Amino acid sequence: MIRRSGAMSKVMKYSDVAVAVLVLLVVAMMIVPMPAGLLDLLLVFNLTFAMVVMLVSMYTTEPLDFSIFPSLLLLTTLMRLALNVSSTRLILLETYAGEVIKQFGQFVVGGNPVVGFVVFVILVVIQFVVITKGAERVAEVAARFTLDAMPGKQMSIDADLNAGLIDDEGARKRRRDIEREADFYGAMDGASKFVKGDAIAAIIITVINIIGGLVVGVLQLGLPFGEALMSYTLLTVGDGLVSQLPALLISVATGIVVTRAASEVDLGNDLVTQLLQKPRVLYIAAAMLIALGIVPGLPTFPFLVLAGLATVAGRNLAIVPPVEEEPEIEASGEEEARPQGPEEMARMLQVDPVSVELGYGLLPLAEKGEGNDLMDRIGLLRRQLAMELGMVLPLVRLRDNMALDANAYAVKLRGVVVARGELMADRHMAMDPGDGADEIPGIDTVEPAFGLPAKWIAAADRDRAEMAGYTVVDPASVLMTHFAEVLKSHAHELLSRQETKIILDAVRETSPAVVEELVPDVMSLGDLQKVLQNLLREGVPIRDLLTIFETLADYAAAVRDTDRLSEVVRQSLYRTISQLVPTQEGRLRVILLDPEVEQIITGSLEHTEGGTFVALDPDQQSAMIRNARQVAEKGLKSGIEPVVLCSPAVRFYFKRITEQAMPEMMVVSFQEIEPSIEIEAIGKVDMA
Repeated sequence: MIRRSGAMSKVMKYSDVAVAVLVLLVVAMMIVPMPAGLLDLLLVFNLTFAMVVMLVSMYTTEPLDFSIFPSLLLLTTLMRLALNVSSTRLILLETYAGEVIKQFGQFVVGGNPVVGFVVFVILVVIQFVVITKGAERVAEVAARFTLDAMPGKQMSIDADLNAGLIDDEGARKRRRDIEREADFYGAMDGASKFVKGDAIAAIIITVINIIGGLVVGVLQLGLPFGEALMSYTLLTVGDGLVSQLPALLISVATGIVVTRAASEVDLGNDLVTQLLQKPRVLYIAAAMLIALGIVPGLPTFPFLVLAGLATVAGRNLAIVPPVEEEPEIEASGEEEARPQGPEEMARMLQVDPVSVELGYGLLPLAEKGEGNDLMDRIGLLRRQLAMELGMVLPLVRLRDNMALDANAYAVKLRGVVVARGELMADRHMAMDPGDGADEIPGIDTVEPAFGLPAKWIAAADRDRAEMAGYTVVDPASVLMTHFAEVLKSHAHELLSRQETKIILDAVRETSPAVVEELVPDVMSLGDLQKVLQNLLREGVPIRDLLTIFETLADYAAAVRDTDRLSEVVRQSLYRTISQLVPTQEGRLRVILLDPEVEQIITGSLEHTEGGTFVALDPDQQSAMIRNARQVAEKGLKSGIEPVVLCSPAVRFYFKRITEQAMPEMMVVSFQEIEPSIEIEAIGKVDMA
């Protein structure tokens, strides 16, 4: 955080008012006549201000440090034009515009109007053709490239956020910085036109002054043509030189600062803060003013006055540099940071909802580079699962764990390991198609997500294996496939009340009526969470939230059991469930439940205050599971995925009976299948 001295704080307090008043005074200069002495002071101030701006641009290292620059270009251009108008008025009315313009016309160019005009034209050409034209082109290209790079930068932020390298606040700040940077490039592309227009206006004003001076001198004052030409041309050239030097400095600053970003606070704060944050800039400007003040022929007083003011400002109004803090390093493996207080201890007690831990041999997978995009893949996976499941998964923390084997990884949910696996970072996994393909040399293994036999093969054998019909994937893809299946199977555990509240608020924005009717009058947030968890537990997406909420609003007042409510909602989502079952050409092959089995389940239900439970005899339950497994295995041998079809009254409870032994087996009811799907029974679960 930036700390300011007492004097600086007072200036900052009224900086917005001061800048607004200054802008109004600059506009007034174009209308109100100005004494020659005051014009001298303002011309020197204009030169000083341009030097400070250029020096600040040279000391600026970060894009956002001088974000006020596009607006500053407009103010400096306006001030130079106002000074041109004031000096023109004095030249034409009094044939005298102060000592600064007079000495620039006599001392700087030796009293020769031709030489002065040539020098003036050269300065304009340098500014307009070389510096301004180049800065304008750089700003235009930078704006285009910055906009093109924004998606990549946003993905990089998402990857760091998913990996736990930054928190939500850090991600928001980095996104704001990217937006401000893009805004700055667009602003600079337009602001560079101010400098270009100023150079053109300088030439036009000079020609008009010379012509106007001749008309006033010859026709109104009766001066000889040669004397009028000499007097007014020298004054006009001096005026042009004293205006073009600051313009040239500003053009140079434009070229230096063209890759900066936009601002968030008001113009006054930015102007005072950013111009005075480098004391050495003011000291250098003061030294240059003193040097110019002692040059013979130039008025000493205004230079010394501005030099003194710059020195005082450098000493009293400088911003104290921010104190750099040591970066916070998160301990991993067996090394943990010691808690320094209650806040630190509370932070260490927090458990990450989801984390992936890697052995040291797998750390290259987490590094940026070709093929090593694990953090990016985690971000893409979260978005993909959000689209599939309809819920926003929590942030995933990726970290190393030296306690693991070198090639091992572990997936944790709320600090508890739920899945493990091993990878070989320098090899690829090849899965046998099972049709007698050519043997490929490698290390036998098992694919962790689905338990398929596979081999770790050398990278050089990848093309050969693919030509032989093997499915070949890189280690990062193996990990991400396993991780995706783990997240899908545990999605219901990750849906907390906080995530449920976020879902509720999202529906409230589009359909407030159904939310107001449902929560909290009809059902509580916790009951809504249980219904959504029941759906996710069996892989049913909750994307169609409006249908879910409207169904609950219709039935929740009469049905208090969340398990029964879940079954009602499933029936409303029959189209979604019909897309999940494995149909072939519009036909679904299913395993039916014997009526005796359904009667046994129905008769064993016990209704309590905590819900409805199945109180089956252990022998009966074992027989159901055994028979269901036998029928399912027969179907698998025929290439048919096991799907059990039963009545709605027992569907939920039969799934709970069999899910521990056969979690992959789908259990659906008749009301959850679209009428257009043809049902074919391939077996039956009975008590025999």
